[in-house]
Amino acid sequence: MRLPDSFYSTVRARLTEALHHRELDGFLASSPADVAFLSGFFYIATERPVYLWMPAEGDPLLVLPHLDVEYAAQQGVTIDTVSYPEFPGVVTAEQTLAAALSGRRTRRVGFGAGLTVGTLAKLDAALPNTELVVTDAVAQLRLRKFPEEIPLHEAAARICDEMLAAGRELITEALRAGRELPREDEIARHVIGYGTDRMYADYDLVVYTTKLAGGLVYAGPNSALPHGLPTRRRVQPGDTLILSLGAAVASRFVESERTFVIGEPTAEQRRYYEADREAQQVGTEAMLVGRTCAEVNRTCLDVLRGHGLGEYIRHRQGHGIGLQNHEPPWVSDGDDTVLADGMLLSSEPGVYVPGHAGYRISDTVLVTDAGPRRLTSYPRDLEANIIEGVR
Repeated sequence: MRLPDSFYSTVRARLTEALHHRELDGFLASSPADVAFLSGFFYIATERPVYLWMPAEGDPLLVLPHLDVEYAAQQGVTIDTVSYPEFPGVVTAEQTLAAALSGRRTRRVGFGAGLTVGTLAKLDAALPNTELVVTDAVAQLRLRKFPEEIPLHEAAARICDEMLAAGRELITEALRAGRELPREDEIARHVIGYGTDRMYADYDLVVYTTKLAGGLVYAGPNSALPHGLPTRRRVQPGDTLILSLGAAVASRFVESERTFVIGEPTAEQRRYYEADREAQQVGTEAMLVGRTCAEVNRTCLDVLRGHGLGEYIRHRQGHGIGLQNHEPPWVSDGDDTVLADGMLLSSEPGVYVPGHAGYRISDTVLVTDAGPRRLTSYPRDLEANIIEGVR
């Protein structure tokens, strides 16, 4: 699961260039995603801080709680480490960091935009002679995936597509057997368990920053809530059903979302589904190198507006995906990021009709010089997504 040392060497070389360009003496990573990207150390964030010092000149340093030292070694992390005993402790993590950086050049140090106000105050107190500056140096590096990362996303995409099939099959089996259909929460538990089991079956050392597999499952009127959580409602014949699923290999995420109809679709269901499918197709094809995120989003959502469904649009076309399932860039109005080769995006326009249902189709799309490439491949046409009890 660990990426080769050459990957981390390349990332650090690129970061060094960025730090020199911004006149920074180093970067202080404190989020699990940034730490994993720069060092290959994966951990679950708790109250115990982890800091990764990435200097413009010299060797990196990892500051972590003592209970994680062996786990870092197990993951093959070779960066020098300094540990602190416990949180909050007599000597804090920030004081441990300051002592370890004593004698190093830390006049002007960058940090990521996600640092909390409370943590910034602790760092200011521990490093009184250091100017702490928010910077996008690492965020910019993460916008375009490195070649070594793509196979991990591809592997996650295959698992995510299988999770969709597993959720569908759970409903199909119940229909065939004449049993009552599963609840939304039961479907969610089933698909998440399937994805997690696949991960542990395929890899010896499973690592992640947030989760291995996740799923939002909603049917009927509940599916009209874009981020509605699964309920105890049983799905029913005639329901529109959204399976909104995600999976990660080495914390490289993908999402694969499909809308299903249980039984023969009505004319109303066909209308909404086909409009969303068209918007998703047009929007995906618009993800071309050189176009801006805002332009692509407008092209996609204009399809829904053209079908007279503008009032049922509740969100942007998509977002970036990487070590986090939501990260920049944002395929949305207001984001003028220019698409470039190696960016990984979701394409997920939706139609949400209150009191009726929601319709959303999402693929994870790799932007390439040759054009957009879907990593997820589960069928998108309506006929393939009608769930019936008899084949």
